[in-house]
Amino acid sequence: MWRGAAAAAALCLGAAWLLGRGFEPRGRLLSAAELRRHRGAEGEPGLYLAVLGRVFDVQSGRKHYGPGGAYEGLAGRDASRALATGDFSPAGLVDDVSALSPAELAALRGWVDFYSARYAAVGKLVGRFYDEDGAPTEALRQAEAAMAEGLRLKAESDRRQRQFPPCNSEWSSARGSRFWCSRQSGGVKRDWIGVPRKLYSPGSRGTQCVCVRTTGPPWGQPDSTEHSDRGDLDNPHLEEYDGCHPLAEQCVLDM
Repeated sequence: MWRGAAAAAALCLGAAWLLGRGFEPRGRLLSAAELRRHRGAEGEPGLYLAVLGRVFDVQSGRKHYGPGGAYEGLAGRDASRALATGDFSPAGLVDDVSALSPAELAALRGWVDFYSARYAAVGKLVGRFYDEDGAPTEALRQAEAAMAEGLRLKAESDRRQRQFPPCNSEWSSARGSRFWCSRQSGGVKRDWIGVPRKLYSPGSRGTQCVCVRTTGPPWGQPDSTEHSDRGDLDNPHLEEYDGCHPLAEQCVLDM
């Protein structure tokens, strides 16, 4: 759980994000039984679904969420877990997200953004995420804090991939393993090629082949004038491949 200043900052960000998505402190409150009556079947009053306790009118997406649609299981309930995990079995079509990872909850935030942008917000579902007065529960606060952590971790992962894009690689029984770099290796477009290196990540026993800049200042120091014009070659988490020239753009490891 978040504590102290970190917890306060995460909760403030979560509250600001909720308001930015158009959710006012007060609004229509629905019970689970009322929400179940909005599955789009004949004679029912509408077609709703909920994400993290926020209820949306998805009538305009009836072909997806209505009876016979690919996502009809989401209608008339809060199935936040299914959206986060892709598990649309009965076990996944629930609102309990307490066991999900920060990365999964960060993905769920993307779904909240999706529904907020495309469908009208109806109100709040009384239950796990909102109490009978429409106030956020501890479960929602914890989910929002985990979302913030997931987004932080994703941003760090994206930054690291821009710094150290994965190598291209191939293997054959005749030649062994070949690693090489290009201006698009790892799916990261850039204006430099780089050279292959083994990257050791904290907490991981294995290594990953990444492409490393060989000129300019180290990553994160674009204005530095006190550097050896070696890019990130001197990063302590990197290691050269044995038998490969240190500045070669490709490396072949014989069997």
